Amino acid sequence: MNAKTVLPAVAMTAVSMVLTLAVVVMWLGTAVPWPVALVVGLGIDGGWLATLAYERRLAAQGDHSNAVTGVGWLFGLVAAGVLVAHALTAESSARASWLAVAWLPVAAKALWLVHGLWERTALTPAALDAIRGIQQEARDEAAVARARLRAEAITEETRLTAVTQAGARVARVQAKTAQTLSRAWSTLETARSGEDTGRALTSVTNRVTPGVTPRWELPVWGPTEPVPALDAGPALTDEALDRLVDKIRHSEVPALSYREMASRFRAAGHSASEVRLRAAWKRVVA
Repeated sequence: MNAKTVLPAVAMTAVSMVLTLAVVVMWLGTAVPWPVALVVGLGIDGGWLATLAYERRLAAQGDHSNAVTGVGWLFGLVAAGVLVAHALTAESSARASWLAVAWLPVAAKALWLVHGLWERTALTPAALDAIRGIQQEARDEAAVARARLRAEAITEETRLTAVTQAGARVARVQAKTAQTLSRAWSTLETARSGEDTGRALTSVTNRVTPGVTPRWELPVWGPTEPVPALDAGPALTDEALDRLVDKIRHSEVPALSYREMASRFRAAGHSASEVRLRAAWKRVVA
């Protein structure tokens, strides 16, 4: 991974240094002796290379110097300026070609800047593996959560569909039952309202139950109040009730309690209200 950023920077630096040295020797060689031009070119490249080496040393120590960085960029701009000046003084046919390569020193400095940024943010293989593991775990958990939500949504949709269908069936049955009851009630109402039917029912019920209401009423649909049981036979007089209570009470030795006496009294088929039975008990015991 380090070679992906350092090799382009080294190559660009070498090309720009060779190009700068060649341009200085060709450009200044016509005005001054070529050894002087060579020294000037080597001075520009040497200053740039020295500042670059010092920057790399500080970066390896985890340090940084703005002054050194500024000097390095100054040498890079000087080299780029020399190339631009040479391009402007060259023949018109070669001017465009020299201007096309005048940016190489600045590009080399930019590549070293990118390489420095990569080094400051580089991670070890173990850290990268840990990050990939965390990301994969997060993706797995998200996929499981999405699958669980989809399954729950499908289950809830199925349950609601089943409940809705069951409710619709119940509603249809209730509507059908209500329609049947309505027709039956209408038939009963028609029978009750008919004059001939009413006389026929009254004549029949009069023979069974004397004193029945002449008009036949419809049965009540809904909750009704409980009706207390009626005495099966004619009501006993107080004297007869007292004798019967006393007889049952002394049917065993020792005498029976009120609860036992009342139970045997009703089991024998006799009928009397609870108030009268207790009053008879009190009179017998007294």
